Amino acid sequence: MFAVQAGIDCKFGHRELLDWTGCTGRRQRSHSPAKGGIAMSKESVGFVGVGLMGHGMAKNIMAAGYPLTVIAHRSRNAVEDLVDSGATEVQTLPDLARASSIIHICAPGSPQVEAIIAELLPAMAKGTVVVDCSTSDPGSTEKLAALLDAQGCHLADAPLGGTPVQAEAGQLATMVGATDEIFARLEPVLDAWAGGGVVHLGAIGKGHQMKLLNNFLAMGYAAMYSEALALSEKVGITTAQFDSVIRGSRMDCGFYQTFMGYSLEGNREAHKFTLTNAYKDMRYLASMADGAGIANPVGSAVKNSFALALSTGGDGPEDYVPHLVDYIGKANAVEKA
Repeated sequence: MFAVQAGIDCKFGHRELLDWTGCTGRRQRSHSPAKGGIAMSKESVGFVGVGLMGHGMAKNIMAAGYPLTVIAHRSRNAVEDLVDSGATEVQTLPDLARASSIIHICAPGSPQVEAIIAELLPAMAKGTVVVDCSTSDPGSTEKLAALLDAQGCHLADAPLGGTPVQAEAGQLATMVGATDEIFARLEPVLDAWAGGGVVHLGAIGKGHQMKLLNNFLAMGYAAMYSEALALSEKVGITTAQFDSVIRGSRMDCGFYQTFMGYSLEGNREAHKFTLTNAYKDMRYLASMADGAGIANPVGSAVKNSFALALSTGGDGPEDYVPHLVDYIGKANAVEKA
C-alpha cells in the first residue's frame, strides 16, 4: 500500500480557480458523458487519490462508461461507494497500473506524485497515460514526463479548479499540459469530470505553471486580506465595519467572500484549503520564478506570510487559508473586537 496522503491537495472547500471564463482556449463541455454504461472509447481508467475531490471525479468517469480501478489509502468510505457503483478495487499500485490505460493521480504534491509513479511505472504498459491532477512543481513534472517517455508512456498535467460539490456534479475546471495527440486522447475522459471548462495550454508542465500563477493570486489575496484586517482592528475599525465598506465595492470578489466566511462569520470550513498546501504552492512558485530568472518579491512576501503561520502552529490538517488572519493578528498582538 502506498504511504502518501492521496487527495489532500485536492481538498478545496471553495473554488480556488479565479474567474477565467474569458480566457483564450477555454472550452465548455458541449455534450454529456455517455449514458447507460457505454464508454466513448476503450480506455480503462485508474484513480489514485479518491479524496474529497477524487471521489466525485472518479464517480463521473465511471458514469461516462469507463471501467474504473481504484486503490484505498485513507478514505475507505469513498472507495467502498465507488466499488458499490461498479469500480474495481486493487491492493497495490502495480495492480492498478496493469489494469489501466489512463491513470489519474490526485496527491498533495510532487514528492508524493514521484513516489506513486515510481511504483506504477514498472507495471505500466507502453502507451499508458498518467494524468497528474495535483498542484505540482513544474520542474518535477517535466522530469517525470521524460522518465515516462523513456518507457513509451506519457504524462499530462491537469490541475483542478473547483469544489467537492462541483467534483460530484462533474463541473470541475482544469488547465492541461500535454501534447496535442495525448490531449485529444484524454479529452473525452476529461469531459466526464471537467464540465466547468477545459483549457489546453500547451506542452507538459504548462498546466502546473498556470495553476501556480492562479494560486499566487489567490494566496496573495489571502495574505493582503489578513494584513489589512489586522491593521484595521489595530486602529479601531472592526472586521464588520471593514467588510461593510469592501463588500459590494470594486474590491469585492468571490475569494474575498469565502475568506470572510471565517473572519466575519466564524465558519472554519469556509475555504478548505490548508495553510500547509498554500505554503507548498508558494514554494513551488518561487522555484518556478528562480528557474525563469525573474524577480518575484511579492511572491516571496506571500510565501513568508504562510511560513509565519506554519511556524506558529498553523500546520494542522484543519488549519485552512482563511485562518491566516489569526496568525497575522497574533504576530501583531491584535485582539479582535
